[in-house]
Amino acid sequence: MFNYATKELEKLGAIHTTLEIKQQPKVWLEAFDNYMSYKKEIDAFLAQVKSETRDRVRVIFTGAGTSCYVGDTVTPYLNQHGDSGFIYESVATTDIVGSPLDYLRPDDWTILVSFARSGNSPESVAAVEIANQVVKNIRHISITCVQDGLLAKAAENDANHLLLLQPEKSLDLGFAMTSSFSCIMLTALLVFDVASDSDKRIYVKTMAKIAADMINRECEIADIINRDFNRIIYLGTGALAGLTREAQLKVLELTAGQVATIFDSSLGFRHGPKSFINDKTLVFNFVNNDDYARQYDIDILNEMKQDGIANSVITIAQPKVGQDFDGETIEFEKGLPLLPEAYSAFPCIVVAQIVSVLTSLKVGNTPDTPSATGTVNRVVQGVTIHAFDK
Repeated sequence: MFNYATKELEKLGAIHTTLEIKQQPKVWLEAFDNYMSYKKEIDAFLAQVKSETRDRVRVIFTGAGTSCYVGDTVTPYLNQHGDSGFIYESVATTDIVGSPLDYLRPDDWTILVSFARSGNSPESVAAVEIANQVVKNIRHISITCVQDGLLAKAAENDANHLLLLQPEKSLDLGFAMTSSFSCIMLTALLVFDVASDSDKRIYVKTMAKIAADMINRECEIADIINRDFNRIIYLGTGALAGLTREAQLKVLELTAGQVATIFDSSLGFRHGPKSFINDKTLVFNFVNNDDYARQYDIDILNEMKQDGIANSVITIAQPKVGQDFDGETIEFEKGLPLLPEAYSAFPCIVVAQIVSVLTSLKVGNTPDTPSATGTVNRVVQGVTIHAFDK
C-alpha cells in the first residue's frame, strides 16, 4: 500500500498514516541535521547543569502514552552508554501529575525531559509546572514538534528550559504518532549518547537505509497479516523491551481494540503472560544485537516454536552469524553495520507500524481516524488538572 496512489489511500482513510510511516527514513536524516544545528546550545546547557553540582543529575524522561514510551526505550541504553554525569529514568507525565511526590525529590538536581507531539496535552504542561513547584534545582528540556504548542511556549524566555523543536514533517496529521515518535526518540538519544557525532551519523544512515528497505518489502509483512489471527504479542530485551510497549499500542490504537495485544520482555514473558498465546496469535520478537541479551530472545523464540501453539513466531532482526533460530524471520538488509540496541529500535518500529496499519485495514478500520466512537482523541481531552499544594 505504500505505492498506492493518493486517491486510493484517501479512500482507505490511510493517507496520512501511510505517508508518515513512509517518510521516516528521510525525516530521520533531517532530525540528525536538526540536532547538529542545536549542538552548541545543547552542550552548553548540559555543561552548565553539571558545573552547578558535584552530584549526578537525575534526568527524567517524561510524556504520556507513546511519548512516555520514548523514555522507556532510550533509558536502558543510556544507563550504559549515556553521559555518566546523569542518572536516567522514565516516568510518565500521568504518573508525575497524579502523584508528584512519588517521583520528584525536592533536593535532587533534576532535568525533566518532556516529550510531546503537540505539547498541548494537559499533563505535558502540568508536569513542568509541578516539577517547578517541587524540585529546588530543576531544569527542563522539551522535545516537541509544534512551535506554538503550550509546552514550547513554557520554554519562552526561560534560561533553564531548552527547547528542541523537531523537523516540520515530523508533526503527524494522522491519529497515531509515527514520525513524531521516532524523531523525538532519535533526538533524545543524540543529546545524551556519548558516542561521537560521526558514529551517530553512521547509525542514523544505517537505520534509515534498513527502514527504507523494509518499506519497499511491505509485501513480506502483508503475507503475515493475511494469516488467521486476532492477537499480537511483541517481545524484546533491554531497550527493545521498552519499544514493545509502543509496538503493541500501535495495533491497539489503529484497530480500535479489535485485535488484542500484549507486550513483555523476552525473559519476563514466561511469568504468566505466556498464557495469552493461542492458535490465533502472532508473536514478534525484536532481537537484540548485543550477544548476551540476544541469547534470551533466541531462547524464548525456540521455546515458543517448540510449543507449537502460536499461529506464527517471528523474529525482527539484523542478520547475524550464530542466531540459532531457524524459524521465520523478518530479516533486515544484509551487509550493514550492526546497530546498537537503541538505534536498532528505529527500523524495528517501522516494521511494527506497517503491521499496525495493515492490520487496521484488515479489520475494516480507517488508520487515520481509527476511533469510530470519537472517545479516544489525537490530543487527549477530558483531563482535569487539580491544584497541587506541596
